[in-house]
Amino acid sequence: MEKKQYQLGDVVQMKKPHPCGTNEMEIIRMGMDIRIKCVGCKHSVLVPRSKFESKLKKVLRSAAPTEDSAATEQGEA
Repeated sequence: MEKKQYQLGDVVQMKKPHPCGTNEMEIIRMGMDIRIKCVGCKHSVLVPRSKFESKLKKVLRSAAPTEDSAATEQGEA
């Protein structure tokens, strides 16, 4: 199984919805723990990285392209 790639600022879809009804979260802090903010009600939660990775369904919107993909789009790589 391939490990999902995510970064700071990404909007991700979780397996279970937040009590407000939406299951979209924005990553606002990364480290050993990851802080995610609900897109619907703006509530933030600090979750251990291992628990976050098991509850993550998919990345919906990426914050910014990675440096590698930006370079290949410009033909520099």
